[in-house]
Amino acid sequence: MKSGSATMTPMPSVDHLAETLRSHTPRLLDRTEELKVAAVAAVVRPSADGVKVLFIHRAEDPRDPWSGHMAFPGGRVEARDNDSIAAAIRETREEVALDLSEGSLLGRLSDVAAVGRGRPLSLVVEPYVFAIEERPDLEPNHEVAEIVWVPLEFLLDRSNRSTLAWNHGEVSVNLPCYRYNDHVIWGLTFGMIDELVTLLEGGEGGGRWMDPREPNYE
Repeated sequence: MKSGSATMTPMPSVDHLAETLRSHTPRLLDRTEELKVAAVAAVVRPSADGVKVLFIHRAEDPRDPWSGHMAFPGGRVEARDNDSIAAAIRETREEVALDLSEGSLLGRLSDVAAVGRGRPLSLVVEPYVFAIEERPDLEPNHEVAEIVWVPLEFLLDRSNRSTLAWNHGEVSVNLPCYRYNDHVIWGLTFGMIDELVTLLEGGEGGGRWMDPREPNYE
C-alpha cells in the first residue's frame, strides 16, 4: 500500500460525500424486458482516521461470474423486493449481517452494464451509497470470504492506482485497479469507485471510465 499527496483530493467527510451525491445526476441505462437488475451497497462510515468504505472479497464459486473478486455487498433484485434499494439492503443483511435500514441513504451512482468472465450479461447494476455511524459487528455468509474496510483517502489518491493484466482467449488488456494490501479492486467495482472519486474531485461522473470488455467500449 502506498500514498502520495500530489494526486490526492482533500479528505472529505461523510457530510461532504452526501452533499456531493445530492447534486449528482447518475447516468441510467435503457431498460428492456430481458434486462435483469441487481443492486449493490457502497457503505461508508466515519472513523478517527477518516472515512472507511466497506468491501467484500467474494468467495470462490465456479457458478459465480465474479468469483473471488472484491465487490460491494449486493445481488439481483427479486420479486420480494419493493425496489432496488430494498434489494441492496436485503443482500447486505444476508451477506454481512449489516442492517442498512438503520443507516442513511446518501444517493446513488450511475448504472453499470454487467460483464462476467469477459462477456456482457443481460444485467444492469445499480450502485447505492449508504452511511452508518460507527463500525458494526459483521458476520460474512458463505458467499463472502472476507470483509475489508478500505480508507476513502487511499481510493482518492490516484497514485495508488495500478493495472491488472486481464486475459481472455487471445485478448490481453491492462485494466486499471487498486491494490490494497493483498486485495485487488478492479472491473465493475473499480468503475463505481472511479465515478465516486471523480465526483469528489469536482468532476462529472457516469461513463468516465468504461471497462474495455463492455460492448460499447471505444
